[in-house]
Amino acid sequence: MIEGRITGRLLDAAHERTGQHGSVYVTARVRANAGDGDGEAVVVNVIAFGAQPCAALRALDEGDALTVTGALTPRVWTDKQGMARPAIDLVAHRVSSLESDLRHAADAGDATGQDSTDDVTR
Repeated sequence: MIEGRITGRLLDAAHERTGQHGSVYVTARVRANAGDGDGEAVVVNVIAFGAQPCAALRALDEGDALTVTGALTPRVWTDKQGMARPAIDLVAHRVSSLESDLRHAADAGDATGQDSTDDVTR
């Protein structure tokens, strides 16, 4: 098993699913740039079972930047033109995102009647 950290953007909204035995999990797809950022994008297929990564993925919107840490498995798939393409499967242990943190801080400010954006940017 390889432990890794991937940073990228959410390709679409995360999906909550229920397993055969009633366990809830969340899946998402992340677009990460390979190499120094100029390279080809790699699609990372993320699955989360724990409370923290599931909640963090559900709180994000399409296009939000995030960092996912967990066990990863590199794969290769073949596109319609017969070209081999890289992909990564990742079981998320932790998910973090500035967008989600800012959204939660703004929501907390709305609930208290304060402008929380001042607190977040200091």
